[in-house]
Amino acid sequence: MYNMKSKVATEFIDDQEILDTIAYAKANKSNRELIDSIIERAKDCKGLSHKEAAVLLECDLEDEIEKMFTLAQEIKQKVYGNRIVMFAPLYLSNYCVNGCVYCPYHLKNKSISRKKLSQEDIAREVVALQDMGHKRLVLETGEDPVNNPVEYVLDSIKTIYSIKHKNGAIRRVNINIAATTVENYRKLKDAGIGTYILFQETYNKKSYEELHPTGPKRDYAYHTEAMDRAMEGGIDDVGVGVLFGLNMYRYDFIGLLMHAEHLEATMGVGPHTISVPRIRPADDIDPENFSNAISDDVFEKIVAILRIAVPYTGMIVSTRESPNIRKRVLKLGISQISGGSSTSVGGYVEPEAEDDNSAQFDVNDTRTLDEIVNWLLGLGYIPSFCTACYREGRTGDRFMKLVKSGQIVNCCQPNALMTLKEYLEDYASKDTKKKGEKVILDEIPRITNEKVRKIAEEHLIELHAGKRDFRF
Repeated sequence: MYNMKSKVATEFIDDQEILDTIAYAKANKSNRELIDSIIERAKDCKGLSHKEAAVLLECDLEDEIEKMFTLAQEIKQKVYGNRIVMFAPLYLSNYCVNGCVYCPYHLKNKSISRKKLSQEDIAREVVALQDMGHKRLVLETGEDPVNNPVEYVLDSIKTIYSIKHKNGAIRRVNINIAATTVENYRKLKDAGIGTYILFQETYNKKSYEELHPTGPKRDYAYHTEAMDRAMEGGIDDVGVGVLFGLNMYRYDFIGLLMHAEHLEATMGVGPHTISVPRIRPADDIDPENFSNAISDDVFEKIVAILRIAVPYTGMIVSTRESPNIRKRVLKLGISQISGGSSTSVGGYVEPEAEDDNSAQFDVNDTRTLDEIVNWLLGLGYIPSFCTACYREGRTGDRFMKLVKSGQIVNCCQPNALMTLKEYLEDYASKDTKKKGEKVILDEIPRITNEKVRKIAEEHLIELHAGKRDFRF
C-alpha cells in the first residue's frame, strides 16, 4: 500500500499507486476545468502532487499545453532567472561488475577498453578541466568493489581539491557512484562532496530487475532506498533521475515525483537536482533496441511539467542531448548543463581513438566549453560557475528555505556574474569575452539590493585587476 513516509521502497514507490495515477490522468486528459485549476494553482510556485502533474503530462489539448509551457518559463525565470550553472563529468574508472543491459560498462562487454585513472592521471585530467575554466565536477565510476572501492573515490576527491593550476581550482565535487552504506556516505560527506547523485534508471520493479539481471545493482530496494541512507549519512544535497527510454515514460515520470515527495516527507527536503537523461548510443548499446524511447516533443513536455511540479529543484541536462534540444529545454526548466564533456576515462588529456573506446555513451553536443558559454551568452543567459552555496553551508533545507523565500537571488545573481567574470578574464576567447562583458554590464543594474550591487561592482573591478574567488 502506498505510503510516502515509509522507508520501504515498494511502499513509497507503490506500483498500484502509479498505475492508478496513470489511469486517472488518462481519464482526465481532456478535462479542461481540472487542467486549468491545476495550472492556476501551480502559479503559487508551491509545486504539484504526482497525480496533478500526471494529468498535465497526459493532456493533449494544444492550447492547454501552451499554457503549461508559458507557466514553466515563468517559474523558471522567477526562481532561477537567466542563470545556467556549468559543470563537467570526470570518469574515473569503467570497471564494473553489474550486468545492466543498457550500459556498455556491463561485465560481459569484452569490446570496451577497461581503464582506471591513477591519482596522477586524475591530477592531469583536473588540470585539463581547469584550463577550460571548469569549477564544478561530477565524478563517475562503475560499480566494482575491487577496482573502485570507496577509498579510491575518497582519495580521488582529495586529489581533485588539492590541484591549484594557474587561476584554476575545482571548488565543488559532486559524486555519481553506486548505492552504498550509511557509513560510506558519511565518509563521502566528510570528504567534502557537494551533491550525491544516483539515477534510478526506472522505478518499475519488474522492468528494473529485467534490466539489471546480475550484479549488486539488481537489488531494487537497496538502490531505491539509497537516498534515504545518503541523507542519514549527513549528505544534505541529493540528486535523482531516471534514464528515459528504458521503461514507459509516464510510469517513471510519476515515480520520480513520488521519490521527491518521499524525501520531502521523510527527510524534510526534496532532491537538490533532477536529471533527465535519455538513452543514447554507446559501445554495444543501440537505443533502437529499447521500444520505450521518447520523442523530442515528449521530452520537452516532461521538462516543462517537472519545472512546474518541483519549482525549486535544479534540473540537469547533459551533452547526451543535441544543441537544438538543449536550447528548447533551457527556457522551460533546465538550470544546469555540462559543457566540453568527455564520457571516456582519461578523455580530457588524451581523446580516444575510435578503436579504443571507454566511453559510457556518445556525446551529442561536442562543442567546447567556450563555444557553449558563447552560445549561452548569445541566447541571453548568464553562464554561472558559482559554487558558493555549497562552500558557505547553504545546503539541504537551509538552501531550500532561502530559495523559497526569494532571498537566494541576493547571492545567486552577483555570484553568477562574478564567476562569469573570472571565466572571461582567464579562459574566454575574444568574442566570448566581448559578449560576456556586455551581459555583465546589462545585468548589474538588475541586482535589486543596493548594498549587494555595490559590493559586486567593487569585486568585478578587483577581478579585472587579478584577484579571484569572491562570493556572497
